[in-house]
Amino acid sequence: MKDAFGAPQSLLVLGGTSAIGLATARRTIARRTRMVHLAGRPSPALDASAASLRTLGAEVRTVAFDALDPGSHEERLGAVFAAGDVDVVLLAFGVLGDQARDESDPVAAARVAGTNYTGAVSAGLVCAGALQAQGHGSLVVLSSVAAERARRADFIYGSSKAGLDVFAQGLGDALYGTRVHVMVVRPGFVRSRATEGRPEEPFATTPEEVAGAIERGLRRRSETVWVPGALRMVTAAVRHVPRPLYRRLPV
Repeated sequence: MKDAFGAPQSLLVLGGTSAIGLATARRTIARRTRMVHLAGRPSPALDASAASLRTLGAEVRTVAFDALDPGSHEERLGAVFAAGDVDVVLLAFGVLGDQARDESDPVAAARVAGTNYTGAVSAGLVCAGALQAQGHGSLVVLSSVAAERARRADFIYGSSKAGLDVFAQGLGDALYGTRVHVMVVRPGFVRSRATEGRPEEPFATTPEEVAGAIERGLRRRSETVWVPGALRMVTAAVRHVPRPLYRRLPV
């Protein structure tokens, strides 16, 4: 359960090497989170992520998890909840893909969609059911501003995030009135290892800024969080740009 400061005592990060996931874990540990589960493919990077969090004073366990293997999700994630209550689940895994390559490689494009959408639907439903069974908790889903409208530059990635965004909104509606809270987070361009070498876009943010927004959103029990907040108005305007004109914009 959350402590007197409103911080979760336990956190499950799906995407255990995610820069945003780790930044969020560092913030919650500073606010008295004592148990962190990092779920991801076994790797030196996952082990290093766990070791870095242990130096902050938390107990950290790694969980073997593959978004592209939905058949294993119920067993692997169910074991986490069987070991004790989880106050917050952060669904932070995802891949950007390579738009230029993926357009001519349907298998690679399907891998982006399978990771970002199909894998997230499976993991999200497993965790939502477990949160309901324990009677409390929050599920935080990392979407993207790219989910708001298709862009020539990243429509494969954007379409996968759009599907995830709608799924998470619907799941939140399905759980409304229960003690389980679903929050959708829509960051803009995030400066991180995953975006190195890519042209920076307006309203760029950092993993730490996204983590701060997640923490505030959980405290307020928000349903949707934009990072930075100005993107809410920007995307509302862009959404209504006529399509012939939109095609000509440098997006």
